[in-house]
Amino acid sequence: MRILVVEDGFEYSEMLQRFLPEMSWERAGDGGMALSLVQDSDFDAVYLDMRFDRTSDDLLLGDLSATADRFNGDPVQALAYLQDHQGLFVLKALREVTALPVVLSYDFTAEPRRWARIQLQYAPVAHVSDVAGPDDIRRIIHALVS
Repeated sequence: MRILVVEDGFEYSEMLQRFLPEMSWERAGDGGMALSLVQDSDFDAVYLDMRFDRTSDDLLLGDLSATADRFNGDPVQALAYLQDHQGLFVLKALREVTALPVVLSYDFTAEPRRWARIQLQYAPVAHVSDVAGPDDIRRIIHALVS
């Protein structure tokens, strides 16, 4: 099974390669790179980080100016919003080019209504918390892909 890991660091890709070596893991450092890779390669699923605060601002998906309008013109708050929710911007862009299953690395258990909307709009999708173990991640990926 071949999985694309989309993250702004290396912690997920390194951890997944170490603890789930039976799967093949490839990393993309930003949404644009992820879009390019899924269009040019054969993946079975995507493992997607939610927060991208280490990615260069110009590589973030989403309209900073339009987002600033939501925050009374404050570009600092807008940038923080794009960073904190970048995974959803990447998910939206991915859905425009592929229906690959996506596992979001974010705990939505405290936000059931938000998660229900995400599932409805972007299925097939699942989420895991940052403290999920390898067995949890393996089980979720297999359930999504099968």
